[in-house]
Amino acid sequence: MSSGATPSESVATRVATPLPWRLDCHIGAGGEAAVADELRRALTARRPWIPARWFYDDAGCDLFVRITDLDEYYQTRTEQALLEDHAPEIVRAHGVAELVEIGSGAARKTRVILDAMEGAGTLRRFIPFDVSPGAIAASAADIAAAYPGTRVHGVAGDFGRHLSRIPRPRQDGRRMVAFLGGTIGNLDPPRRRTMMRRLARLMRPGDCLLMGTDLAHDPEVLVRAYDDARGVTAAFNRNIVRHINAAYAGDADPEQFAHVARWNARASRVEMHLRARRDIDWSIAGLGVVLPIEAGSTIRTEISCKFTPAGVRAMYEDAGLALTAWHEDSLGRYALSVATAG
Repeated sequence: MSSGATPSESVATRVATPLPWRLDCHIGAGGEAAVADELRRALTARRPWIPARWFYDDAGCDLFVRITDLDEYYQTRTEQALLEDHAPEIVRAHGVAELVEIGSGAARKTRVILDAMEGAGTLRRFIPFDVSPGAIAASAADIAAAYPGTRVHGVAGDFGRHLSRIPRPRQDGRRMVAFLGGTIGNLDPPRRRTMMRRLARLMRPGDCLLMGTDLAHDPEVLVRAYDDARGVTAAFNRNIVRHINAAYAGDADPEQFAHVARWNARASRVEMHLRARRDIDWSIAGLGVVLPIEAGSTIRTEISCKFTPAGVRAMYEDAGLALTAWHEDSLGRYALSVATAG
């Protein structure tokens, strides 16, 4: 699941708190018209959809943390186990002194990598990048306290506009860019290609990209990961309506939408949709639109593409990166891979 910016949050250049951590916030720093236009075009398309950035207000971030603890959502615990098994060897192999985490969220898995860097005696700086300033501030403070002497420089922004605002690499060691959680799968092929190339531009020769990818396997298991028995993912999905309502003076009742998760075999992806329980006229004053939504019709809110090893290698090669390590769980459900810049 991915993240993105919202236009309604205030802009700040630095949190007024003592070093060793800081937060640069680019949410709302220009581009509001482009974000609004993207949403308007998506909602009024022949097949309506909502950009995934709209999942991630603070409430959405909290709900996603709950999702990662669900029995059905195997991705997080599998990735965690792979990191625990392999992070030390990856850090040693690449001499990593700086970690940039894209989509850091609460930065819970991050500590496995930071522990490996600290154990190797190379840890110098951590740069969390995410859409939620609140989540970054909380995790930055915790990590700065847990790893004394480490500089923590948070950046709040969205993938599409603000990756270039990430600070330049330091000269005293190599950089690892981590893109975990299978988030690359939330992008369709054209956006995925652009994202991989943007990630590559954050790296110098010798730096590495650590990426988590969900693999194509049993569709029933995959769908259950996006439609849990407790309804947490359904609440996460409906929260996207609340977020848009708050940002643009919308009036739709989120409870009038049912959560739908389904497998698209042709595209090798799970899709999440909101299905109208009745006829709805969704007025969104801030966008200047009224959306007539017929009972039973759907709005797509997320895609989560699933990959093969060959497909991951091809993504790296297209971005000018070389796959150097592949670590897969015993069930063949999830993989961590490492690629280097030439």
